[in-house]
Amino acid sequence: MAKKSVKKARSTGRIVLRTGEALVEAEPGWSAAEPEVVIGELDGPVGYAIANLLGDQVKGHSRVFAILNCDVQVRPVTLMVSKVTVTTSRYTNILMGTVQAAIANGVLDAVRAGGIPKNKVNDLGIIASVWLDPAVLDEKVDYNILFGTHREATAKAIHKAMRNEPDIDWLLKNQDKVTHFFHQMAVEASQ
Repeated sequence: MAKKSVKKARSTGRIVLRTGEALVEAEPGWSAAEPEVVIGELDGPVGYAIANLLGDQVKGHSRVFAILNCDVQVRPVTLMVSKVTVTTSRYTNILMGTVQAAIANGVLDAVRAGGIPKNKVNDLGIIASVWLDPAVLDEKVDYNILFGTHREATAKAIHKAMRNEPDIDWLLKNQDKVTHFFHQMAVEASQ
């Protein structure tokens, strides 16, 4: 009985601010998707951040809503922010096409899976910081692979955010077992 009330409190209680990240990649290096998400109530810090980000556009880092297609915005409202400075129309077209649609689908996948309570979709907002490898400009891109990795990574990051994963016990237990990939590459390259 206690477990049910805890679950209910989590799904219907106020969600002020949750964070999550994920990495999903297929074999081609350009396929990596590594979103970072912030999720929270629209009448709290996340909602204010969404309004400020949308109203304060910056050249090279346009902020747009995740949409299934023009005129079909998803719920919870999801604002995409690029981690990479956008300088070409090709990159923009991939980011605001394949990746935008993938993120929108990932959000809906998270709702369908119960990661985001369906009764909260109009009360919550998501900011998704999006990584699209600039190598997409130089490679032959399989857009289905790119769509799949970004969709899966978005749903995974939301899932982790809503469940506060990884939890502190896991982090403390595994701190010395987890090595940052790029740090390890730098260490190995310097030897």
